Parts: sequence; C-alpha cells; structure tokens
Amino acid sequence: MSRIFVTGGSGRLGRSVVAGLAEAGHDVISVDRDALAADLLPAGVVQETGDLLAPGEALRLLKETAPDAVIHLAAIAVPFSAPEDVIFATNTRLAYAVISAATELGIGRIITASSPTVLGYGSPAGWLPDSFPLDERTTPKPWNAYALSKLIAEQTVQMFAAAQGSKIRYAAFRPCYVISPEEWEGAPTQQGHTLAERLADPALSAPALFNYVDARDVADFLDVLLQKMDSIPNGETFFVGAADALATAPLAELMPRFLPGSETLAAGLTGTSPAFSIAKARTLLGWEPKRSWRTELKTTTLNDEPSATLVTAGAGSKETS
Repeated sequence: MSRIFVTGGSGRLGRSVVAGLAEAGHDVISVDRDALAADLLPAGVVQETGDLLAPGEALRLLKETAPDAVIHLAAIAVPFSAPEDVIFATNTRLAYAVISAATELGIGRIITASSPTVLGYGSPAGWLPDSFPLDERTTPKPWNAYALSKLIAEQTVQMFAAAQGSKIRYAAFRPCYVISPEEWEGAPTQQGHTLAERLADPALSAPALFNYVDARDVADFLDVLLQKMDSIPNGETFFVGAADALATAPLAELMPRFLPGSETLAAGLTGTSPAFSIAKARTLLGWEPKRSWRTELKTTTLNDEPSATLVTAGAGSKETS
C-alpha cells in the first residue's frame, strides 16, 4: 500500500477521499489550513495543517511526511465565491506549488483535481458542444476564473510530465458534481438545496448538465488510478462521474429545455445515460462507479420521483461542476 499526501483533506470531497483511501489500506496524510475535528478524522489518518500558498510550505510538509504519492484537491472550490482574480491566483498557485514541490522531491505519483467546468458549459454567451456525451476529447472553453484555473492545473501536470518523461507519473481528474455521504441523508448540497429537490426540479441540475458523482466513488477511482499509473500514458486526464444522470427523465428530453439548440446533439442520451462519458476511466483503468442516486438517496419516493418541495432556479445558475 502507499503513503499518500492529500491536500484539501478537510473539504467536502477531501473527507471522503481521505476516509476511502485509509479504508483501502493506505497510510494517509490529510493536509489543510483547517483541521478536522478529532471525531471526524478516520482512524489511522495523520493530520497536518499549513498554508500551502506560503513560500516553501508545500516543500516542508512533503519533506517531513515523506509520501510516495500526492493527491492535490486543495482549491477555492466554488465559482464566483471570491473575486475572480483571487480564485485564479489561489488555485493556480496552489496547483503549481504542490506539484512542483512533489516533483522536486522525486515523489513518484502526482495527481491533481480538475473540473468538468473546463468545458465551458453555462457560458452567458451561449455554449454547445460538438457532440454528446462529453468526454476528454471535448474542446475546453473555460469562461470564468475557476474553470480556467482548473484547466491550468491539468496543463501543469502535463508540463511536468513532458519534462520528466517516465521518471515521475502524473494524472488529472475531473470529478463531476460531488455528492458527499451526508447529502444522501438530506443535508443541503453546496448550492443550498437538497438532492431530492434537485431531482424534483430539473432546473436545479440543468446548469451542471445533470452530472454528479458520489464522493466515495471518487476515492475508489483514486485508489485504482494510483495502482495503474505506471501502466498508462503519463499526464492523462479522466472524467469521474456516475453511470447515470441526476434526473428522473432521459436527458434527450430534458437537455433541449435548458440548453437551446441541443435537440439533435442530445438525441442519443436516452434512458439513464449521463451527459459525461466515463469510458476512458473504464477502458484504461477498469474503474466502475458503484453508487447511483437510485441506490443511495434516502427519501420517500413515488413512481421513482422524490417527494420534495420544489425550488425554482434559472437554467443559468452557476455551479461548481
């Protein structure tokens, strides 16, 4: 098993990643500015606090903890939650500080989190892809500082991979709209409404093109990726999502309501098909998500439709992923 340094380990995704990797048998070092309460820290996980933007801090923590793999999650995680220049500077500097320090120390496996938002959906100027489902070949068209910062994080690992050859292995991943375990139980999502409400009112999930992923499936993906990095091309990027859409109707019906001009493009998204393809992760890694809203959501249902208070949101609402 590996000794893994996880930045942003106290965050929504980080908590599940740290717990999942520890449960898989890895030695995990969780690093964040804010420490988790002792009762929330998984057994056996070492917790370190520090500001990774401070000069030399990433290098110091990596030297002290001596991991053999790094997973970089730390970032301002919500678009427009801070001034655009702050989001851009924070996220790009964090990615470069952590990846460059890990590279300097010769840590063998380095992974950074990106975002599906790099593709540019939700642009106020309008957006349509060349085709659905969206995948890693879809052209990125970021339109805000958050999305651009995530694309630069991907390019940062690709830059280091180009310079290092096969000596150090790098990868990036784009987790879809992350659902943490407590949110299946009814806790509000980062947009403030519940999952039952997202399903009852398609306008709430439409800004993110109905994408989602269980945070525990992301942890499982990272465990598999760490095992397979030596046998796949260096510097690869992967979409990580659920095998279905966060919707009670086919996206072929829903997408044209919220994405003008997409009728023909979305025609193939029948049944439960999601807008984002995970075929690359399946093919290269043999990874498969284990969880769906149909199996995880704890709510009273009627004809497969959650009983929930409807919440109105415009199709142009801003989402993280």
